[in-house]
Amino acid sequence: MLNPKLKLNPKIFNDDVEQVPIRKGFGAGLLFAGEQDKNVVGLCADLTESTQMNLFAEKFPQRFIEVGVAEQNLAAVASGMAAMGKIPFVSSYAMFSPGRNWEQIRTTIAYNSRPVKIAGSHAGVSVGPDGGTHQALEDIALMRVVPNMDVLSPCDAIEAKKATLALVKTGKPGYLRLAREKTPIITTEETPFDINKAEIYWMPEMGLAQVGIIATGSLLFKAMIAAKELESEGIKTKVMNLSSIKPIDVEAVVALAKECKAIVTVEEHQIAGGMGSAVSETLAQNFPVPMEFIGVRDLFGQSGTPDELVEHYGMGKNAIKEAVKKVLKRKL
Repeated sequence: MLNPKLKLNPKIFNDDVEQVPIRKGFGAGLLFAGEQDKNVVGLCADLTESTQMNLFAEKFPQRFIEVGVAEQNLAAVASGMAAMGKIPFVSSYAMFSPGRNWEQIRTTIAYNSRPVKIAGSHAGVSVGPDGGTHQALEDIALMRVVPNMDVLSPCDAIEAKKATLALVKTGKPGYLRLAREKTPIITTEETPFDINKAEIYWMPEMGLAQVGIIATGSLLFKAMIAAKELESEGIKTKVMNLSSIKPIDVEAVVALAKECKAIVTVEEHQIAGGMGSAVSETLAQNFPVPMEFIGVRDLFGQSGTPDELVEHYGMGKNAIKEAVKKVLKRKL
C-alpha cells in the first residue's frame, strides 16, 4: 500500500494519472526561487526552452545569460558569478553538462565549493529518438565522485520543484538530474522532501517486507507498479524513493536492509558507478545483504521510443519483478 504518512498522489495507479515532464518541475521551481531570492541567476547553453529555463529568462531577463553552445564557459562563468555572491543555476542536456564540461565543473565549481547548481536535463534512455550520443547514462557516476557535490534525482515534477528550491539553500554545489518525457505524478505538494532523507513510498499492508526496492528518478513509478503486482503474488516489498543519491541517507538504507535482508536497486543509468553502486558501498560497510541491480549494463543507448528503450535495456516493470524474485531466492 502507499505510505499514508507521505500524502502521495491517490491516483498514482489509475489509468488517468496526470503525467508531467520532470524538467517542468525544475522550471517552475527556478522561477519561484528567483521570485524569493534576487541572488538567484540563470545561465543556459542554447537549450533554454528544452530545459524549461525559459520561464526564468522571461521573468528575469536581467538575471539570465544565454551562453550559447559553450558548456565549458557555462560552468566557468557561473563559478565567477557565485564567487561574487550569486546563486547560479546552469542548464543544458546532461550529456553536455556535466558530460562535456566535467573538468570545469570539478575545478572551477566543486574545487572552490562555489554554490553553482547544475541542472542536467534529458538524462537516461527515455530521451528516446535522440539516440545514444544524447542519452546520458553516466552522469550520476560523474557527479557523485566529485567532492562537495550533492546529487539529486527527483521522481516527478513536483519533487523536482522542491529539489530545486532546496538546492538554493545548501550553500554548496549541486547536480539535479532531470528526465525529458512525461512521468506520472507520484507525490503531492504535501509530500515531505528533505535532501538528507529517503522515504518509503510503498509498504506491505501487513507484516514485514521480504525485499527492499530502492529506486531513483522516473523509474520509481515502475518500481511501485512492480511492487503492487508482487503483492498480489504473495511477495511483500518496500519501495524507497532515494531521490538524494549524495548525500545518501545511510540510516534509512541500512534500516531497510536489516528489515528485508535483500535489496534491488532501480535506476535509468549505468549500473557501474550509479545509485546502486552508492547503495552497495553503504551496505558493504554497514550491513551486507544479497543485491540485484536494475539499470543499463555497460552499453550505450540507441534510438527508439522511451518505453521501447526502457524495456530493451531491462529496466521495465517485469525486469524489476524478476530481480525481486531472484534476490529472494538468494536470500532464502
